[in-house]
Order: sequence, then structure tokens, then C-alpha cells
Amino acid sequence: MSFFYKRDELAFRTGLFISAAPLATSLAGSLAWLITRFGDYIPIASWRILFLLEGFPSVVVAVFVYLHIPDRPGQAKYLTARERKVAKLRLRKEQDTSSREIQKYGLNWSDVRQTLVDPKAYLTAAMFFCCNVAFSSLPVFLPTIIEEMGYAPLASQALSAPPYLVAFFTVLLTAYFSDRYRTRSTFVVFHAILATAGYAIMAIAGSMHGSPMVRYIGVYPAAMGFFSAVTIIITWTINNQESDSGKGTGVAMLNYIGQLGPLLGVHLYPDEDQPYYVKGMAICAGFMAIVALLAFGLRMIVLVKNRRKEAEEKDQGGEGEGLVGLDRRRGKEFLFMV
Repeated sequence: MSFFYKRDELAFRTGLFISAAPLATSLAGSLAWLITRFGDYIPIASWRILFLLEGFPSVVVAVFVYLHIPDRPGQAKYLTARERKVAKLRLRKEQDTSSREIQKYGLNWSDVRQTLVDPKAYLTAAMFFCCNVAFSSLPVFLPTIIEEMGYAPLASQALSAPPYLVAFFTVLLTAYFSDRYRTRSTFVVFHAILATAGYAIMAIAGSMHGSPMVRYIGVYPAAMGFFSAVTIIITWTINNQESDSGKGTGVAMLNYIGQLGPLLGVHLYPDEDQPYYVKGMAICAGFMAIVALLAFGLRMIVLVKNRRKEAEEKDQGGEGEGLVGLDRRRGKEFLFMV
């Protein structure tokens, strides 16, 4: 997406992508219930029908995307020649800033190596890991909480949807305002603290054998927090790299490290901890608190780096008067997103 959108437009577009997860999850439970409910009247096993309905559309869309979605604006066949030119021109200012991106296509291995030793890439990957620990555990304990509330199966499916729907709208609002105010760390810290509070509510209520309704209420800030934090973390990873090769490497590192989180998250809620899962809730609260600390630390790092770049630009301000405008433009674009 960074080939199509400017740095301060990426969060909302990423939000549109990430928000599909809570939206789909809110519908998945009801779909599964309907399939299993009426599966006895169909000569195909219910689980096979579920796989076909939920998996086959992705296969069809994948073929469409491969054939019709361009790699760059200049290759977009659905745009006119003038629109393709405008799309490239609006991104030229940012593309010109990458002084090391000497290859038009393909990887710049120098940028890849630099990203692999960049602490910023590891910090965002660590945040993503922590968020995934919390995210992967939600489907484990939410059905238990709702079951304890004493609702029938259909009502239980209905009650599992609202936290995800609220998270869906929260992700979009968070992404929009993050782009509008050109800041990432503020929203990551806020939502990490929000998720921490949600898990803390569930842990404390569980330790006191409190009402299932209190624990159910705690699901809302938890879901709102980690889904929104993930959206901004992904965007921040891209914003923190100056070159296309660096962005690609940063996202690869983010996923390679971050996707290890569910391996831990799904083991935090053993059967013997039912129905309160106090230990798992407390651990997830701790991981989301770590996200807030890492985001604040990364904010401090990029602020220091930006001040150094601005100081260097100021020192060189009197050199090459004819190129000052271009140099300043490039210097500003090299500044990291805070």
C-alpha cells in the first residue's frame, strides 16, 4: 500500500484491512451456528460446508487480485493516463527522498541488511508479538464467559458479536485520527493501556469470583485496544523505513516475529484454570502493558533521531543555495513518524 498512498494516508487504509478481522469474527460465530443447525438436512458434513463457505470465496478473490490489482499506480489499467500520472506525481516527493533506493524494481540488499540491524524494526515486531499473544486468547475465554451468563446457544452467539463490532468501528476511527494528526505512538500507547485495563478487569473480577457480566464488559476495552494497536503498529513499521526495500523487510520481520505470539497465547488458558482464567488474563494484561512501554520507548528513539536530522539539516542550510529547497524537502521526508 505504500506504493499507492502517502505516509499520512497509510493508517486508515491499513485500518480498512485490519478491521475486516473483528468484523468477520463477529459474523463467524452466527454463520457457524446456522451451518451446524441446518447441517442435518444437507448430505454434506457440517464442517465441510463451513470450510467451503468460509474458505472458497478467498480462493476466488485471490485469483481476481492476482489478475487485476497492479503493483504500482503507473500500472493501474483502471485509471486513465492522466490519473496514472497524477498518482505517480503525488508520491514523487516521498519516493525522491530515498537516496539509497537506486533500483527501480527489486530489492536493494544494502537496505535489507540495514533494516535487519535496525532496532526500530525489532521494537515494532515485539509490540506485534505482544498484541498477538492477547488477540489469540480472546476466542478461548469469551465463549466461557458468555456460557456462564446462562444464555441459550443462539443468544450466546449474538453476545459474542458486539465486542468485535465495537472493535471494528474503533479501529477505523483510530486509524483516521492517527493519519489526521500524523502521530502513531500516542494511539498505540493509549490503546495498549486500554487493552491492559480490559484484561485487568477480567483478571480481578475472576480472582474475586465476580459476576460474569463484569468480565464480559472487560472484553470490550481489550478487543478495542489490541485490534487498534495492531493497526497502528503495522503502519508505524512502514513509516519508520525510508526505502521500499526497508519497508518490505520491516513488514517481513514484523510478521515473522509477531506471528509467534499465538503460539504462546493459546496455551495461557488451560482447562484447569476454567472458568476464570485469572493467570491468563493477568499475563495478557502484562503483555499489553509491555506494548505501551515499547511504544513510548520507540517514540523517544525517533524523536532523538529526528532532532539529529534537523540539526544536521540546519548546519548544512547555507550550502548549495540553489539546491536548498530540494535538500530541505528531502530532509523533512527523512524524518520518522512519531
